[in-house]
Amino acid sequence: MTTFVTAAFCLVRDGRLLTVRKSGSTRFMLPGGKIDPGESPREAAVREVMEEVGVDVSGLGEALGRFHDVAANEPDAWVDATVYVTHLRDDDAPAPLAEIAEQRWLGLDDDLPDDLAPLLRNHVVPSLRSHLAAG
Repeated sequence: MTTFVTAAFCLVRDGRLLTVRKSGSTRFMLPGGKIDPGESPREAAVREVMEEVGVDVSGLGEALGRFHDVAANEPDAWVDATVYVTHLRDDDAPAPLAEIAEQRWLGLDDDLPDDLAPLLRNHVVPSLRSHLAAG
């Protein structure tokens, strides 16, 4: 079974998390993607956020954790993701770019919709809720 090694950012504003849906997918996930050769997970996450929603998060945020689950868009595959978290600045204006078909803000106190990627639903959102409550 294939495992995709990825990196992503939780972009938080006013108690909400930015999620994105890639073209050809029905699942919402974090801005992020595969790590290129020679890149660190943080470098990949920063690059992917810029490519996908046009926000520069270089030098921002902290590690939330490393999570594993079934890949949302790849049959018979797993994802191994290093995830970072940062609060968006007031002047940040994320917008769908590249392969992103849609973005949606997810209220972190709300019930989780059924169309979230398994990694986000099962691991990242619960960890993010705990992280924000502690900090």
